[in-house]
Amino acid sequence: MKPLYLGVLYVFISAACFGVMSIFAVYAYGAGVTVSTLLFLRFLFAAILFFGLLVLRKEGLRLVRKQIVALFVLGGVLYTLQSLSFFSAVQYIPTSMAALLLYTFPVFVAVLTYFVEKEPLRRKTILAMLISLVGLGLVLGLSFGGIQPIGVVLALAAALFYSVYIVVGNRVVKGLSPFVTAGYISLFAAISTFFVAQKDGGLELSFGAVGWWALAGIVVFSTVMAIGFFFQGLQLIGSTKASVLSTLEPVVTIVFSAMLFGESFTLLQLLGGCAVLAGAVLIVSGQEKPASIEVEKSMSNRTKAL
Repeated sequence: MKPLYLGVLYVFISAACFGVMSIFAVYAYGAGVTVSTLLFLRFLFAAILFFGLLVLRKEGLRLVRKQIVALFVLGGVLYTLQSLSFFSAVQYIPTSMAALLLYTFPVFVAVLTYFVEKEPLRRKTILAMLISLVGLGLVLGLSFGGIQPIGVVLALAAALFYSVYIVVGNRVVKGLSPFVTAGYISLFAAISTFFVAQKDGGLELSFGAVGWWALAGIVVFSTVMAIGFFFQGLQLIGSTKASVLSTLEPVVTIVFSAMLFGESFTLLQLLGGCAVLAGAVLIVSGQEKPASIEVEKSMSNRTKAL
């Protein structure tokens, strides 16, 4: 399979795994799991699994000081702030609006990569982002009642933190294994969320078996697989295209919500889902041929070195 299509496949798998996270979270919250406890256990167990996988793969764990600092910024600061900002935003504004504002992050990514990575903003990229955002608005079904400005600010802050996380991550993964990157990010996020949990009154572990099963789903599918596949895809197709393809996540969420909770689709939601997919197809078709050839050569050289 060509590196471009393989990268797209990796990001789509990641998006699907991230998309079911809120489904698992519904069961976890229903079992009495608190937000701070869920975040800490999620990253703690994910770090254990990632480092266990690294041992099995016999990959080196040593990092230079610069890499450690970069990974701490990714996991201990940016990813933690993104999670806290988003979960705080939904306390002030409708969840659908918070989710849509969060998924404006491809716009931030495109702008940041334009200035940081000197990646040009092509017409197809801009059109794809607009189509995906319009589609998300239809899929999520915006409700404008009871809007509080602080909620909007927090949701946009979550989008900004996530976009910086992606752009910084794109630089970090160029010199590291995706699993090493994901392992250290999870470790540093676990450390940060532990202190957040202590500030919120400490860890609460007296929840039922359903909560632990839901947590396991979040750890395995929505963290280990989601982050691992995302960074593998990120190496192949770049940050802007990976971020736009990730807008498939809320579509996956709605599909599973309909299957498990009996939520029905409206015609506008179906049209919105098609628009999101159309934006993803457009962004892939916008990949320049020379860049694809360069990635193929890089993958070929890496394969020969193994």
